[in-house]
Amino acid sequence: MTPEKIRPRPIDGYPPQYPPMPRRSIEPFEQVRDNYLSMHDGSSPPAASWQRAPLVTRPAELLALLELDPALEALDYERLRGFPLRVPHGFVARMRKGDPQDPLFLQVWPAIAEGVDTPGFASDAVGDLASLKSGGLIHKYQGRALVITTGACAVNCRYCFRRHFPYNDSLASRGNWRETLAQIEADRSIEEVILSGGDPLSLADDKLSSFVSALERIPHVRRLRLHTRTAVVLPERVDEALLGWLGRTRLQKVVVLHVNHANEIDAAVESAIIRLRSAGSTLLNQSVLLRNVNDSSGVLAALSERLFACGVLPYYLHLLDRVQGAGHFEVNENKAVKMMGELAAMLPGYLVPRLARELPGAPAKTLLPW
Repeated sequence: MTPEKIRPRPIDGYPPQYPPMPRRSIEPFEQVRDNYLSMHDGSSPPAASWQRAPLVTRPAELLALLELDPALEALDYERLRGFPLRVPHGFVARMRKGDPQDPLFLQVWPAIAEGVDTPGFASDAVGDLASLKSGGLIHKYQGRALVITTGACAVNCRYCFRRHFPYNDSLASRGNWRETLAQIEADRSIEEVILSGGDPLSLADDKLSSFVSALERIPHVRRLRLHTRTAVVLPERVDEALLGWLGRTRLQKVVVLHVNHANEIDAAVESAIIRLRSAGSTLLNQSVLLRNVNDSSGVLAALSERLFACGVLPYYLHLLDRVQGAGHFEVNENKAVKMMGELAAMLPGYLVPRLARELPGAPAKTLLPW
């Protein structure tokens, strides 16, 4: 299958530069922060409040909120609309105002470097398309299968390895999951089903609950794994409706969070993690090693400590998947190995994640010795 870049339909008459800012005034940063904090008082969030969470989608608006130089260079509009800026206000509220090197800001800012074609980088960085079956099922590894539940996500991370994935042709949720479930039922070797995307928590709970209920009726399926960044950038997503179906399932539950920096975990995220644990989930974290974001042993040690304080075990530290548009995030492998040695000297073994790379066609993730 040939990878195909998904691009929205052009808007008639649209100029080839960023659209003008809307006439409405931009909320001050303090108001964005206070609104976010007022939603997270330690109790469970109101039902479906996550669906109404405000988003930043324009580079100029993000710069204004953070009081950054409006002349800071960004990706040109033609390229940006293929993978737009998208970040919830709540995540913006955790960024340092006035700091263009803030590690959270760098993960979402559409830097001009994305437009550079980097040798060795590809649109299908990990070989997903070679393993993609009908019904949005990716079956690379023995005993487990991954389901592309949706192309939607609460945030567009600029290093995303599926930023060029042809979601329009590959969603399992179309047709009420029938084709996906039939394939899982027919293959008795599949004991674990991994919900991915996009982000599975972008889907409504009735849709997720329906699919999980159907999985429960397949005797050889024993474990359910959710990979999510939404629970981190939009902690109000972890509401009573989600916890209800998650707590009821007979399947063993593993929730793999995606946190790259300790500053991402505030009180609201910690509360969401506690709620997920209360539903009987085992919580793990996987990070991506990113230049200027978390490429120091001190930053990684702080992340591991913060995660464990919330009841989450560090799982993988991934070397960057070499997807086109993310070359400026890559950290040299020799530096990564050196950092792992330093990290091991700073932390107990259970807080040291495994350094890994995903190689197309490999039977498992490749663990790097250090």
